[in-house]
Amino acid sequence: MLSDTDAVAAAARQAVQATTITDVHTHLFPPSHGDLLLWGVDELLTYHYLVAELFTVAPKDLSHQKFWSLDKAAQADLIWEHVFLNRGALSEAARGAITTLNLLGLDVAGRDLASIRKWFAEQTIDEYLPRVFELAGLDYAVMTNNPFLPEETQCLSGDLPCPDCLKPALRIDPLLVSWESAAEEMLKQGYQVKADINGETLAEVRRFLADWTAKIKPAYFAASLGPDFVYPDDSSQTWMLDEAIVPAAAEAGVPFAMMIGVRKGVNPQLGDGGDAVGPADVSSVMRLCQSYPHTKFLVTMLSRVNQHELCVLARKFTNLHLFGCWWFCNNPSIIEEMTRQRIELLGTAFTAQHSDARVLDQLIYKWTHTRKLIGDVLADKYSDLFAAGWRPTKEEIARDVRNIFGGAFEQFLAR
Repeated sequence: MLSDTDAVAAAARQAVQATTITDVHTHLFPPSHGDLLLWGVDELLTYHYLVAELFTVAPKDLSHQKFWSLDKAAQADLIWEHVFLNRGALSEAARGAITTLNLLGLDVAGRDLASIRKWFAEQTIDEYLPRVFELAGLDYAVMTNNPFLPEETQCLSGDLPCPDCLKPALRIDPLLVSWESAAEEMLKQGYQVKADINGETLAEVRRFLADWTAKIKPAYFAASLGPDFVYPDDSSQTWMLDEAIVPAAAEAGVPFAMMIGVRKGVNPQLGDGGDAVGPADVSSVMRLCQSYPHTKFLVTMLSRVNQHELCVLARKFTNLHLFGCWWFCNNPSIIEEMTRQRIELLGTAFTAQHSDARVLDQLIYKWTHTRKLIGDVLADKYSDLFAAGWRPTKEEIARDVRNIFGGAFEQFLAR
């Protein structure tokens, strides 16, 4: 029996540390996909968050062009020098790299990057991947599989082995944001589509989605959309949603996941780190939920400005499930705020976080940091509940914790 608020708070933190997590959105790949799976210290240090951070402090003679002309190790050396050694690794991305290396048992206090590299060179990916999942405390992670990228379709078409801890998702935003390139790739794959979208083309898009669904059996369809995304409007984007994507998702019985609010390429010289954020139109999500009450929508939004309105919307539609603190919201202060807000409005009917990991090693720090943050939030919330007169048990707390770390997601998929 939990007899006081201290015991309740301790039980909440313990449950968060003990629960197995489902990571509902990543950019990882199975080892069989070769170089598509990024891992190791140099990949960790040259992640685009840290590349962008480097150029806030880089010496004047380091141009973007010069940086990108270097090999990966030389790029990592520059980031190690200027972000970690000369400035202090205080940003979330930099602290995350330190957390990862430390939990792997490496001596980060010694600041010896050469010895850290030597340790990674001795690892094999088939042994390293399960170790990372164990340290992160995950049962499985959902990948992002893009049938419009030849380097991925070659692997996906080859029926290559994939461990049970990685599940596919079908990335389809080219259909909505870059139709010309999407059509070009679909033609190469034998689908008779036209540059000018018509009824026959939309039928071919549905066939394309059905074929890839049958091939990889995705947990959901996924699209990353800009802050200018509007539904409905008089563009081909709305037609594509109404006549192809939503019907294909309904037929497959999978949700359509929308990640909304990224301003692409505001500084192209930074590569993947050149994207920014903008507030989006939450009412477009509302209208999709209204128009398609039997289609499930997974949604996360990039701007902090959108979080309250989106959270309120999730109270109104059973076909809408919120997930994660995406990208620029993946900072401790914002994660805490968003989690408190969601609990206060939704109880446990949401998924608190996803890692969005592009580098395998990032799973370690993202979930270590997240557990600490959300454990503290839940300790407060259960203490408040105890003070109000309710007496939660350890079993009830463990149930609720699992819900916001994957249980509610799986219930939503099965609904």
